[in-house]
Amino acid sequence: NAGSAVGANGRAGMAMATTQIATAAAGLGWMVAEWIRAGKPTVLGIISGAVAGLVAITPAAGFVLPGGALVLGLVAGVVCYWAATSLKHLLGYDDSLDAFGVHGIGGIIGALLTGVLAYGPLSATDANPSGVVGSFAQLVIQAKAVGITIVWCAVATFVLLKIVDLTIGLRVTQDQEVEGLDMVLHDERIS
Repeated sequence: NAGSAVGANGRAGMAMATTQIATAAAGLGWMVAEWIRAGKPTVLGIISGAVAGLVAITPAAGFVLPGGALVLGLVAGVVCYWAATSLKHLLGYDDSLDAFGVHGIGGIIGALLTGVLAYGPLSATDANPSGVVGSFAQLVIQAKAVGITIVWCAVATFVLLKIVDLTIGLRVTQDQEVEGLDMVLHDERIS
């Protein structure tokens, strides 16, 4: 995120600081949520929370202050934990790597909370001297962008899945799945 500032300046430093803060806060948020729900935290959970924080801060790193990054990270950690452990079961989708629960939901959280937590002077430019300021109006702009992105991703994914299904198929046979894809598709066997 600091490299996105295209310079070694205060803006890059702030992006780096907010990235570190949100990542740590999300790891802690996930850990606490997991501790409350499952009775103990796990290393995989803390790492997943940290990834959720990285995803969530990415759209916001150049727009929020450290306090906003802390809030964003905590929210992302808790909500992404819920998405990865409860939402996928509630909706019945297959996501063994929790890509949607961590990356999809984390990105949505980051984009939306940027509209709430943005600090104008941090993003000020000659073209926009007041910068992007967190407000209800900015939240609406962010929500529209998130909605358009969701529709685009759904349509593009559907088209790509149809192409793959028509060419090589989406699923292996039941027997191949039971035997194991490493052996059936890649001929990898334990020596």
